Amino acid sequence: MLHKIAKLMYWVIPAICLSLCPAALLAQAASPEPQEKKAAKSSHTQTVTGCLQKGDEAGEFSITGEDGKTWGLRSTAVKLDQHLGHKVTVTGSRKHESKAEEKSEMKEGQMEKAAGKEEYADLNVTHLKMISETCSK
Repeated sequence: MLHKIAKLMYWVIPAICLSLCPAALLAQAASPEPQEKKAAKSSHTQTVTGCLQKGDEAGEFSITGEDGKTWGLRSTAVKLDQHLGHKVTVTGSRKHESKAEEKSEMKEGQMEKAAGKEEYADLNVTHLKMISETCSK
């Protein structure tokens, strides 16, 4: 009888271990990454230095970089309104838009071009560093 139990355990124990391996791998893959690592891995991370201004829409801000490009800024992590009129450096990821949003923005962009104010892209700001309390041009 002991011989039969030992022979059964010889097959049952490896089968149990092998069946638990995928669960262990899934648990490792599902572990959340820190936000800083995600931002560092993103190839769409952008840093812009310029004067922080109020945007066209509620909750939106804009910044014109030293290269002349105007960026639309939004953030849930950084309080941008506290830095209006300051020279700042912002870091964030470019906003990905659906095709429908791109088409509607192209129409709006044509109107903005006519007004002489063209927005280059939108950034979701994750970090802000104040350079000075005033913007000097």
